[in-house]
Formats: sequence, C-alpha cells, structure tokens
Amino acid sequence: MPMHHDVLAEDVDLKRLGAVLAVAHEKDLRDFASLLLVEGLGPRTLQSLALIAEVVHGAPSRFSDPARFSFAHGGKDGHPFPVPIKTYDETLAVLRRSLDAARLGHTEKLEGFRRLDRLTRNVEEKREPLADFDAAIAHERAISSSIGGKTMFDDKPVRKRPTQTPQLDLF
Repeated sequence: MPMHHDVLAEDVDLKRLGAVLAVAHEKDLRDFASLLLVEGLGPRTLQSLALIAEVVHGAPSRFSDPARFSFAHGGKDGHPFPVPIKTYDETLAVLRRSLDAARLGHTEKLEGFRRLDRLTRNVEEKREPLADFDAAIAHERAISSSIGGKTMFDDKPVRKRPTQTPQLDLF
C-alpha cells in the first residue's frame, strides 16, 4: 500500500478497475452479469459484487493494486468516496442469501460469483476498459447522498464549549 491515505489514480490498475466499471455500468454487460447472480441488482451493487467476486475467486497475482478494492464500498473517512450505506446493505444481503442457499445445497448463486469474476477478467483481456479515475470518483460522490453515502464524520455531534471565564480558556 502507498504511504499516503487517500486513493490516487496511480494507486490503481485502471484497466482492471475499468473492467469492473464496464461490467457494472454498460447495459449489455450489466444485464448479463445480473443474470449470472439471478438478482435484480442495480449497477452500483453489481460493481461492489464484481470486486468482491475478484477477492473471493481472484488469483493472488491480481492483488498488486489493493487500492482498487476501495471502489467496492468506499471508505468511512470518505476516501475515495463515502460508504454507500444502501449499496453496502444490499451487497451484504446478496452475499447472505447466496451463502444460505449454498448451505442448503443450492450452489448456483455462489457459482454466479465465479462467473462474474470470469466475465470481468474477460472484459479486461478482450476490451480496452481504461477507467477514468477522476470521473469515477466524481460520479460516486455525486450519487453518494442518493445511496446513503456516509463517513465517520457525518454523525459526530458538534461539541459546544461551555461558557467559561477567560482564564479557564487557556486550558
């Protein structure tokens, strides 16, 4: 990981990120990927699930740019964007339903994650899905409030200082 905290374009393999964004946001690929998971997912949740599928099914050599995974659910400090609470909850619900189904012997949803990872890799290899890093972050920040985007700073109460004598203000 880099020594700085914020996520910069040079911290991310833009072709790999571009493949995830293409699968999530291009209409034809999104419809196909949604079929893989048998869910009526929006593009933002599909984007998160594609990155999660890569973590679950990815080869170790694909983890050379770990900052890319911050595009799954953002960061509680707002880097690279606030955590989209609705997307986060929906992603967890899809994973929970998939795991519950797998326990009952229905493995097609878990197989869907494997196929989603293969689809993303295929897009990366056969297309030129170079991500526009600044545009991707601007988009995430623009839609943040509509999907419940929050940071750890959002719920902090504003601390009021009690009225004190001038001498106590020194401390």
